[in-house]
Parts: sequence; structure tokens; C-alpha cells
Amino acid sequence: MDLPQVVSMPTIPDSITIYEVGARDGLQNEKTVVPTEVKAQFVRRLLDAGLQTVELTSFVPPSWIPQLADATELMERLGDLGKGAQRPVLVPNERGLDNALAAGVGAVAVFGSATETFARKNLNRSVDESLRMFAPVVARAQDADLWVRGYVSMCFGDPWEGPVPVEQVVDVCRRLMDLGCDQLSLGDTIGVGTPGHVIALLDALQAKGIGTDRIGVHFHDTYGQALSNTATALGHGVRVVDASTGGLGGCPYAKSATGNLATEDLVWMCRGLGIETGVDLDKLVATSVWMAEQLGRPSPSRVVKALAG
Repeated sequence: MDLPQVVSMPTIPDSITIYEVGARDGLQNEKTVVPTEVKAQFVRRLLDAGLQTVELTSFVPPSWIPQLADATELMERLGDLGKGAQRPVLVPNERGLDNALAAGVGAVAVFGSATETFARKNLNRSVDESLRMFAPVVARAQDADLWVRGYVSMCFGDPWEGPVPVEQVVDVCRRLMDLGCDQLSLGDTIGVGTPGHVIALLDALQAKGIGTDRIGVHFHDTYGQALSNTATALGHGVRVVDASTGGLGGCPYAKSATGNLATEDLVWMCRGLGIETGVDLDKLVATSVWMAEQLGRPSPSRVVKALAG
């Protein structure tokens, strides 16, 4: 297909990095456990479609997220495909890091919160306690020459606490990055952010020394704002965007969090803006259709519906 017509915009980058979260964040909220081989095949198909950075799984206790209890087995099935700095895994604590290191990973991510309530619900710790828990994880990961990402959730609003002050978010982000993370991911966990809010947060982070060259954005599409927020972030200097193939995802600890920004929708927008992503959209759509069949329901991605309908 020749569409969309390519028309660029001022300040839009020539290329971006898509940080694919479908295999981890996309599947973690599924109630029916997906077979390990299906997960492995999902990852292989994502890589074949041209996605380079794919977050694979999470080394969490099985009681926390049963869907991801097969992390070690998945890494074994992927072999060399699961190794390297572009195949991160989520680790909540030092025990998770131990298991990830034993599996031979090349990159890890820690998952913090900008609000106290979500920190308690997600990690059973306060914000301060969670940051203290992450400190040795990041330090040990650095010592092992791993690339480290820091997630901060609830950056744009919290279902229990309501609006989250920008300065509160910036404080948690700064403290997390001071631990030594290579990259920061700003999470709109319940999808309530809007473009002006995105700019305000990015500007505030820049003022504290965290530039857009170290930032990724992670928008959920609960209110249909994920693409507009992403376009705003790209125009403001961000070059890393989290997305989930097929729009899969949510959060088991925040029931109002619906799916992530669909990777296909992001790629379609980037194609129209002349932004290179390295992704074969036809292969990606085929992968979403295949995964939707595995899950027994259609993909929520608008682009998948349009191209596969």
C-alpha cells in the first residue's frame, strides 16, 4: 500500500527507536496463561518484522504475575536471540537480578512509581523503600556491564491519588536516574495525559538535567491520547517510544489501565511523517493477527483492523 502520503513536520526526527513491550507488558495482564513456545514465537516474529529492541519478560515471583512465571524457560527457548543490550528483562529486586544474570541477559529494567499508593500496590513498599531496593540492583547490573532502564509509572495521573504534581514526578525520576540508569521511561499508566502535560514534564526534567536523549515515553491509550502525546514528545526531542504490538497490555495493579499504544498505529503515523522505524508493517500486522488468534480475541489496534480487515 502506498498510503499514507509522506508529509513531515518541523522538529520531527528522521528516525526513532521503538521499544517493544508486547512480550512482557503486553502479555502480563492476560488471565489465561500463554504457552511458553507461543511467547517465544511471538518474540521471533517481532524481531523478524524489524523491531530491534524487545523487552522479553520479567523475573518476578510467580505469585506476583503468574503469566511471567516461565521467564527462565522462555530465555532458554530463545537462546542467543534473548541476549544483548536490546533484549531487556524486568527485574524487581536483587533476587530477580540473580535469576536474570543466570539466564545470561544483557539488559535489565526496574519499575518504580511516582506515587505512594501505586508503589505500595505494585511493590508493597513506599517510594523511598522501592528506590532503596533498586539501588543495589542497578549497581550490580552496572558492574556486570548490563544496560539499565528505569521505569516510572503514574507520571500523568493516579487512579487512587488523582492528579500527580509535575515536581513530584521529576523528583522520583531524578532519584531513579541518580542510581545510574541509562534510560528513563515515563509511564502514563492509566492513559490520562494530554500534550500540554507531556511538554510540561519534559521541560521540568530538562531543567533538572535529564534531557530527552535519555528519555523514552510509555503511553496507554485509555482515552485515545497515546498517539497525540507521542507526536508531541517526538516534536519535543524524544527519540524512544514504548509500544506494544496489537495494542496488548494493561496493568494488573491498576484496573483503569487499558492497552498500550499499538506498535502498528505508531509505525503508521511515523510512515506518514517520514520517520524511519525499521519495521515491516505488513509482517507486524500479520504478527498481531496471529497473536490475536492465540488469545482468542481481535486486536484493538486501529491499523491492524484497517489493514487486516
